[in-house]
Amino acid sequence: MAEGEKYRKERLDRGIKARSDTIYVLASSRDLLYLLMPRALPVALLILLPILLHGTYWEKVLFYSCIFGLLALSWDFMNSVGLVSLGQALFFGAGAYFAGALNHYLGWPIFLTIPAGTIGGALICTALLVPVVRLRGVYFSIVTLILPLLFAHLIETLEILGGTHGLLSLSAYPSGWIAIYLAVGALLLALFGFRKILDEDFGMILRGIRDDDRVVMAAGVNIYWYKAQSIFLAAAVGSFAGALMTHYYQFVGRSVLALDYTILPLAAVVLGGPGSFAGAALGSFILVPLSEALRAMGGLRMALYGLILIGALAALPEGIFHYLQRRYHQFERMVKV
Repeated sequence: MAEGEKYRKERLDRGIKARSDTIYVLASSRDLLYLLMPRALPVALLILLPILLHGTYWEKVLFYSCIFGLLALSWDFMNSVGLVSLGQALFFGAGAYFAGALNHYLGWPIFLTIPAGTIGGALICTALLVPVVRLRGVYFSIVTLILPLLFAHLIETLEILGGTHGLLSLSAYPSGWIAIYLAVGALLLALFGFRKILDEDFGMILRGIRDDDRVVMAAGVNIYWYKAQSIFLAAAVGSFAGALMTHYYQFVGRSVLALDYTILPLAAVVLGGPGSFAGAALGSFILVPLSEALRAMGGLRMALYGLILIGALAALPEGIFHYLQRRYHQFERMVKV
């Protein structure tokens, strides 16, 4: 700095904002880089990770992280509409069993069972939840929690869909690359797709239903039709995750309806930060590798896992993503007065 010149601190984003947090005026490539880096860097890293981890155990952990990330995004989307679900295991299990049954009993190939499991599972879940969509608050959540447990007991008691043994020897992916990049691509598509939906007119109605559904209903909007569409979209993402995992394991059984597929996605959203979608994905990529890293501790694993989760939530109740986003926009530079 030259002697006599006066400088002041300015936040990096303040010089390019134009009356809004989402509209910017770019004056240089430096400004463009500032905006693109937090968006492009995670995407590029996610695309490169399968190559860097290929052939290692952590490649499987990356796949599981994407699967739980899809379930977390599904939960976050329903929450953005005001539907608090505790039944992500229902979405996951419906897609897994639908795809597995088509492959096991009818011999359908993978490139048909996965899309069929996605659509079929979403239709089944929507048909089951639409009759109770008028329930509010915790009552809807209780129904979504009970349904996967109910179906798990029905499969065991009636010995259908393989019963307690499940459906074995399902078709495998032609290549591990196909499986991992299907998971990565689906995660990115769901992340940006859900954000795009909520930014459109359709999303504005959904947010209005979440804030005050009575006012939206008074405006002549059929809120139950919009809720049904939201359930279908969320269920399609969860069912795709189930169908994808089924062929990865080459097996489907009652375990796909376990509470793990509900609790861990919910914890990922809370840890990462609800309402942002990126927070849901971030939480999944923290919790799943953390859970695997602690596996060697045996019985102490879940206790330590719980303590870490509680500590993170106590320190950052807003969620890790919202904290990082806020800190990133607090970077400052010296500018001449």
